[in-house]
Amino acid sequence: MELVLNRADYLQVGVTSQKTMKLLPASKHKATQKVVIGDHDGVVMCFGMKKGEAVAVFKTLPGQKIARLELGGVLNAPQERIFIAAGSEIRGFTKRGKQFLSFETNLTESIKAMHISGSDLFLSASYIYNHYCDCKDQHYYLCGDKINDVICLPVERLPRIVPILACQDRMLRVLQGSDVMHEVEISGPPTVLALHNGNGGDSGEDFLFGTSDGKLGLIQVTTPKPILKWQIQNEKKRGGILCIDSFDIVGDGVKDLLVGRDDGMVAVYSFDNAKEPVLRFDQMLSESVTSIQGGCVGKDGYDEIVVSTYSGWVTGLTTEPIHKESGPGEELKINQEMQNKISSLRSELEHLQYKVLQERENYQQYSQSSKAKSVVPSFSINDKFTLNKDDASYTLILEVQTAIDNVLIQSDVPIDLLDVDKNSAVVSFSSCDSEIRSIEGQYGTLQAYVTPRIQPKTCQVRQYHIKPLSLHQRTHSIDHDRPMNTLMLTGQFSFAEVHSWVVFCLPEVPEKPPVKCVTFYFQNTFLDTQLESTYRKGEGVFKSDNISTISILKDVLSKEATKRKINLNITYEINEVSVKHTLKLIHPKLEYQLLLAKKVQLIDALKELQVHEGNTDFLIPEYRSILEEADHLQEEYKKQPAHLERLYGMITDLFIDKFKFKGTNVKSKVPLLLEILDSYDQNALIAFFDAA
Repeated sequence: MELVLNRADYLQVGVTSQKTMKLLPASKHKATQKVVIGDHDGVVMCFGMKKGEAVAVFKTLPGQKIARLELGGVLNAPQERIFIAAGSEIRGFTKRGKQFLSFETNLTESIKAMHISGSDLFLSASYIYNHYCDCKDQHYYLCGDKINDVICLPVERLPRIVPILACQDRMLRVLQGSDVMHEVEISGPPTVLALHNGNGGDSGEDFLFGTSDGKLGLIQVTTPKPILKWQIQNEKKRGGILCIDSFDIVGDGVKDLLVGRDDGMVAVYSFDNAKEPVLRFDQMLSESVTSIQGGCVGKDGYDEIVVSTYSGWVTGLTTEPIHKESGPGEELKINQEMQNKISSLRSELEHLQYKVLQERENYQQYSQSSKAKSVVPSFSINDKFTLNKDDASYTLILEVQTAIDNVLIQSDVPIDLLDVDKNSAVVSFSSCDSEIRSIEGQYGTLQAYVTPRIQPKTCQVRQYHIKPLSLHQRTHSIDHDRPMNTLMLTGQFSFAEVHSWVVFCLPEVPEKPPVKCVTFYFQNTFLDTQLESTYRKGEGVFKSDNISTISILKDVLSKEATKRKINLNITYEINEVSVKHTLKLIHPKLEYQLLLAKKVQLIDALKELQVHEGNTDFLIPEYRSILEEADHLQEEYKKQPAHLERLYGMITDLFIDKFKFKGTNVKSKVPLLLEILDSYDQNALIAFFDAA
């Protein structure tokens, strides 16, 4: 059965954070529910729908930005109490809006995530986790990287309390008290956690996770070690997951998964007698989905998916049909209701237009007076700059609470802007040298000037650092059997100083120094080479199977130490075997790109032959295949501009860096190397590297 959902916009509040909207429990089966939502203005609003209009139940006064909103109450009873996290404070309200709790925690940072279960309160700030029971401190944990979300398995169903942290370093940490019981590595940074089926599933040990690169998975926390039961990849390159809920929207008796993403996609996954959920429905909204829940809001008897968006819209995707089948006499009633609603909206719109015109005239008069003061209107920007593992590119997402007029992108390093299917903007380029995407070794700053469509004209600037090893991604294990090159640093530098250098060079490193000695592992998303960095006060050791990575680190770390007037002793050990190893890693990528470029070059000529001859029967199977796949090949080639030049550049850097460590300058031999690459043969290339 096809799932058909119709959109209904209910109301708009201020800008909202992740997980700040909930539906209060219904009084009876399929009865309408009240919606409660908190925004960045610090306002908590509870409303219900009456005759198609949103009617407020209560609305609090403005205050600190609300970071989280959860429902709680006595275990095994309806969860009707509303709890909000704002700054370092937790406040509680009844469903009528009466405040019954104001709890100032001992956290020095603002609360980022919250979970409530009975009298147990689980909180996390950026790096700190705290567990409270009846507002009394119970357990504490300091994490090595940022904590994005926290949940606890249902305490009423399990013999022990099992909190779970979603950490930025691609780890899910299962706690016991103040200690880590299990660490589960997943393929992307987890952004959101949720109990499976809302209650931990059949065993009470199942929870769902969503990642910033759009993956969705289910883990069971068994006693020996957690088990990954399934994971859905993000093959269509949708946005990161911000919210998850379990609700039977299909109506088959089995709860479906409702997922909201940061690119505005709302998706429904059904289980359909399968172990893994299958995509059943998706719909794109125009902005990121911060909260999602299944229930009944618009009309009794009609289930719906209720979402809140970044700019504060509360929207329903309802099963209520737009065109209703009605008996005699009902059609007239429906038409009359619709006419009244349209008339009401029209008069409201006219009133607003008149008010805007009035205020604009007042502003013009005031701006010409001697007492005029210029006030820059403030607006909120939601931005994200993340590395994509699949194609070694960065995605920059900019979202503003009002319409965007234009965005100016400025970079002091060579970059290549890649268009994506979901981009609705018109792109124009200034007359500058056309370069490829960020190349490792070249580092600087990317600036985005965002101008919204508001008066008076104003602009905000956002800065994003392109790091020297920008294509590297954190991992938690590497292959120690690979041939490694080693760079060793010693000198009079502190642990904080060497950590700041590593943060400057590599992405996904926590800003705070974790402990007195640390080891981080990285993988190059483009070449699959790896890097191991171990450092402490006065000493740093960096190992990589790519000489170019070691060369970049040597140059950048020397420069950073010189800036701080720190004398570094640098030694290195170069493994000759690593060069051949890196060339073998590049080989399949280079061979594929050369073949793709060759096929694309043949397409026009083959199409002319096809037109001239009228058919393709005379062509050999290989050429017929190229014609059949022409659109796909051209699309793929278009998505990867300068991919071949990028690989050529990496091989050239490898060649120069190999001999740089020997004290030899081989730049004069680069033209000969490029000739060998144009008529590429792996053995000939390896022989050239050995003979040079």
